[in-house]
Amino acid sequence: MEPLNVLMVGSGEYTTGFVGGGASGSDKKVGVVGLSMFDLRRRGKVAKLGMVGVNGTKFPAIREHLQKNISEVYNGMDCAFNSYPANDKVDPDSYKAAIDALNPGDAITIFTPDTTHYPIAMYAIEKGIHVLVTKPAVKLLEHHQALIDAAKKKGVFVYVEHHKRYDPAYSDARFKARKLGDFNYYYSYMSQPKSQLETFKSWAGIDSDISYYLNSHHVDICDSMVSQLGYKPVKVSASSSKGVATSLGCVDATEDTITVMVTWEKEGDSSKRGVGVYTASWTAPQKAGVHSNQYFHYMAANGEIRIDQAKRGYDVADDSVGQLCWYNPFYMRYAPDEDGNFNGQTGYGYISLEKFVDGCRAVNSGKMEPEDLDAKGLPTLKNTVATTAILEAGRRSIDEGREIKIEVAEGVFQLI
Repeated sequence: MEPLNVLMVGSGEYTTGFVGGGASGSDKKVGVVGLSMFDLRRRGKVAKLGMVGVNGTKFPAIREHLQKNISEVYNGMDCAFNSYPANDKVDPDSYKAAIDALNPGDAITIFTPDTTHYPIAMYAIEKGIHVLVTKPAVKLLEHHQALIDAAKKKGVFVYVEHHKRYDPAYSDARFKARKLGDFNYYYSYMSQPKSQLETFKSWAGIDSDISYYLNSHHVDICDSMVSQLGYKPVKVSASSSKGVATSLGCVDATEDTITVMVTWEKEGDSSKRGVGVYTASWTAPQKAGVHSNQYFHYMAANGEIRIDQAKRGYDVADDSVGQLCWYNPFYMRYAPDEDGNFNGQTGYGYISLEKFVDGCRAVNSGKMEPEDLDAKGLPTLKNTVATTAILEAGRRSIDEGREIKIEVAEGVFQLI
């Protein structure tokens, strides 16, 4: 199969690890997308690479950052890419010129603020470009379903980057849940420290919220576990807390923690119901020892599953850090191999991106249709629509102060 040309839309923390003039203070100091794509190019799966930002004046510093922290660390790994806009330009619509320079069958990755996902994805789809979009795919159910229709018409592969599906513990739990009987209860918690609000201050509470940003992980995981048993979401209510983020300079609308409660019902048997409770926060303590606290409890008729993916039995005491830290090399492993090359191909963050690249190449070669990738159970647009329905319903529940119902007719979701 021919290697894939990829345009990376978004030049921030997740793509490059470059935030506020230097390396991010999070666990993504050299990013995820850029490093993975550079390595996939080294392995022959990716060909030309491009990157789009809003502010082109940042690119010289980004290239210096990548040279120092990737190329000089991993045997001179090639970090070259074409960039948009020019180094002396600021252009929020620069993605259009960059996508215009692509050919049908090329691909883009979208790691930008939530409200920009839909217009960027639609622009690419209409030009026959495959799309990977970070979670949440979009904020509105209407937009999600419009993208499904457009992608089907153009025959392109659109993939939502729900990397937690490839966490080995989570994916094994999904398999084991099949044998535990009817779904009964699910509770999840995910948080990040208050320092993240500095990174996200430009959009936190303005363009999106913590539920879209973090609850999207576990809502999708729960959906992937219970949909295989025939369960669909039927109603949603949500609540939020406030006060901490606003005291740190975020806009008044910024919530600290959001909890979404979902009632799931088994298709064809309304007497079978389950409850899911999903809590997310970005005001966790600065010195918690983990960048992302994450765990869930799943209970079914014949058993239960508990997973704590914050403290994985790997902790490091470092005088320069001043505290005990729990790291997650299962997500992105940055240590080089014995030859000095990048060695993180087994990390579930990397695997998620490689699945997309492999899917695009299979479609381009004629070996698969996008519908075949839906059938494989990948987090495609079709396989993640329930997550978008729940997230929007949670937002509307808070804003409107009421319970939101979800109806599904012939595969089409509707909020009531």
